[in-house]
Amino acid sequence: MIRFGTDGIRGVGITELTPTLALEIGRGVARISDGRSIIIGRDPRRSGPILEHALAAGAAAEGVDVVLVGVVPTPALAWIARREDAVGIMVTASHNPWPDNGVKVFGPGAVKLDDASQSRLEAILEDPGPFTLSGADIGGIEADGDAITRYREWVPEAIAPRSLEGLSILVDAANGAMAQVAPEVFAALGAEVVAIGTGTSGLDINQGCGATDTAAAAAAVRHHGCDLGVCFDGDGDRLIALDAAGGVVDGDRLLALFARDRADRDGLAGGGVAVTVMTNLGFHQAMATAGVPVVTTAVGDRHIAEALEREGWVLGGEQSGHVIQRDLLPTGDGLLAAVVLADLVQRSQRPLQTLADEVMQVVPQVLVNVRLDTQRPIPEVVDALGSDVMAVERDLGSSGRVLVRASGTEPLIRIMVEAPDGDQAQTVADRLAQRARHLAAS
Repeated sequence: MIRFGTDGIRGVGITELTPTLALEIGRGVARISDGRSIIIGRDPRRSGPILEHALAAGAAAEGVDVVLVGVVPTPALAWIARREDAVGIMVTASHNPWPDNGVKVFGPGAVKLDDASQSRLEAILEDPGPFTLSGADIGGIEADGDAITRYREWVPEAIAPRSLEGLSILVDAANGAMAQVAPEVFAALGAEVVAIGTGTSGLDINQGCGATDTAAAAAAVRHHGCDLGVCFDGDGDRLIALDAAGGVVDGDRLLALFARDRADRDGLAGGGVAVTVMTNLGFHQAMATAGVPVVTTAVGDRHIAEALEREGWVLGGEQSGHVIQRDLLPTGDGLLAAVVLADLVQRSQRPLQTLADEVMQVVPQVLVNVRLDTQRPIPEVVDALGSDVMAVERDLGSSGRVLVRASGTEPLIRIMVEAPDGDQAQTVADRLAQRARHLAAS
């Protein structure tokens, strides 16, 4: 059975996520689109154009008009689809290695599909049936090369009428979809821009760069004397920031900064913040001190968006750098978050390092990804680890916590341990990882 993970469908481009499967996904999305047109975007991966056209062919064959907007960040695709009251399909594997590819689907209003819509789509994929339309009943396919320009002009409105003049910003676009967008937006706002990771070959996305590997960006921030750095992932829906010394400011501290800043300016409108189970304990402690309520969800920015809608709140996100500012766009937008962060630094007239250090005290946290060479289903291994996890949690008490889960995007078990001491957290995480490998082999 074909299943969506926490962020769509992913696999190695062409051999796992095949053109045939893309064709059927296009057909399925068309059937749940309620007659709306479908807008398709992609990141620069080499397999992207093949899958993009297969998706378009499937959707058009079901009688739905399709617009191809080319290489765009995921949040740009969402923004364009919302503006046009269309359904959006993004061809990307986000932070995964460049040979992978994937499909994300946005329903009306730029929100990712809910569980019911995903189940309906999965059922269609299992039995798509024959093609039945022809002639004037099939949909058209056209290109819109100007759509990205409209998004590029919209982002600066988030801080209008202010500018970023006087700031020096390092932009690492991860050789992905932000390569031709983010540097131009910051330059248009008056910042001095140093850009790296701007390749567009599609053969090196996320490779030694971007939000998943900030070493090169940190070195560049220090070398050029930048005030801060902003690092995106391959499709641009994540942001990891760097201070002037190259220190990482992750999604937890970004959310804490935004929450405090919005609360001070009444931008939370009496609401709180939605986060996932991966969010650091220090964030919860900081929000409790600030009197800001917090709701916790399962991993995945889709769950964050659903919680914000349910609560009527505007701010949420993940430690990995997904930040949703629902009053601006109801999905994660790395560039939008980066512009808002730079504006916050500009208004405060204080270094990002100082702001990030003051907003919350991070509890030592270790995350170990365990790739298992096993035929045993990964969820079974996670379940079998339950007694080991309970034993560790008894030892840690209220001073730490453990989270073990199957990745929704890769064949991994993710083990997260928080403890008062970093060495202790690492030891516990390594022990659980070794135990997971043993269970997988048994």
